[in-house]
Amino acid sequence: MPITPVTTTSPEGRLQIAGLLQRFQAADDTCRVSVEEILRRVKEDKDAAVLEYCRRFDAPKMTVDQLQVTAAELLAAYDKVDQAFLATLSKAIERIQGFHEREMEDSWLQTREDGAIVGRLVRPVDSAGLYVPGGQGGSTPLVSSVLMNGIPAGIAGVARRVMITPPDSRGEVSPHLLVAAQKIGITEIYKAGSAWAIAALAYGTETIPRVDVIVGPGNQFVAEAKRQVSGLVRIDMIAGPSEVLIVADGRARAASIAADMLAQAEHDPQALAILVTTDAELAGQIPDELERQLILLSRQDIARKALTHRGVILIASDLDEAIELANDIAIEHLELMIADPWSKVPFIRHAGAIFLGDHTPEAAGDYLAGPNHVLPTMGTARFASALGVETFLKKSSIISYSETALRNDAGHIQMLARLEGLTAHAASVEVRLARKE
Repeated sequence: MPITPVTTTSPEGRLQIAGLLQRFQAADDTCRVSVEEILRRVKEDKDAAVLEYCRRFDAPKMTVDQLQVTAAELLAAYDKVDQAFLATLSKAIERIQGFHEREMEDSWLQTREDGAIVGRLVRPVDSAGLYVPGGQGGSTPLVSSVLMNGIPAGIAGVARRVMITPPDSRGEVSPHLLVAAQKIGITEIYKAGSAWAIAALAYGTETIPRVDVIVGPGNQFVAEAKRQVSGLVRIDMIAGPSEVLIVADGRARAASIAADMLAQAEHDPQALAILVTTDAELAGQIPDELERQLILLSRQDIARKALTHRGVILIASDLDEAIELANDIAIEHLELMIADPWSKVPFIRHAGAIFLGDHTPEAAGDYLAGPNHVLPTMGTARFASALGVETFLKKSSIISYSETALRNDAGHIQMLARLEGLTAHAASVEVRLARKE
């Protein structure tokens, strides 16, 4: 495996670190222009445009009356999955539901002695669209995406949750996705993919409803479409390639480190797998261990490309330097394979999710642990958070003044209003007080 371990202070190490700190990537111009055209077509031609793109790229014989998954299709899906899947699905739902229920926010009020009342009213959006990628033509259904996006929306109280996913070449959707959606209360499902699916959710068509929030992962066309409609609707985030940073000391196992680097690398040729270790001997073991495990993977070609072009092994002087470097990089998944990982948690400032100890693979967070796996990438963990219930909530301020409260605050309100040259603002206070004199 052609990854050469380097120290953080070497010229090569400093160059690699500089690249990691500047890894944010915008969509290329070709993608941007193509997506603009797709959005325009769907906005203007609605179902006809969605159907045209669907026939061209997914299901050649798709008809407009097949765009929505029927009740019969939903029912039939249960006959196509086994009991083992249903048991795993139930366990995953239980864990994810239990975690996200803690995130629900309450409305609140504050009262003052002069009769003023202020507060915040927390309400769900009316509708949310959940985009679920096709997963290699439906052969690898991304069930976890259904759960991680749909469950928080349900807890928030979103009245209308719709799922949209590309059909396979026969115009069908994986029964695993259909069962997962039904198990969390989603039965309104549409067959469309890529940028035209995002456009349909943002603008609405004769068949597919317009929504208030769009969430879910996808390729560069999905990401760019979400970026372009952001502002018209809320989106979860602009996600880049999946990424992991492992901080390891000399007691960590090379096999576990390599396995977790490969778990990220198999996602995408652009996936990012980084090891920062304080042990030069351990660092030297990793390339051979990666090669040994790589040949056993079903997606070894993808993983090899990712590691060859983007794999990084850095040797730090001590754990303090390693942790500070992790903060600077602000990674999506941060693993602490060190003797006492909990002792370093107070020093972590920027990470999408933190995985503690030798027995906590990132894969546990992807599927079953409970926290959401939709996480900020490309350094955006410096200011962004995981998808959660709050993604589907909006807050309205509440303000109620008594006459006494207005009299008490009038001078201050008028002072600031006049300072800003907004005399009508000042007058709106004065006219109320003048009525009472």
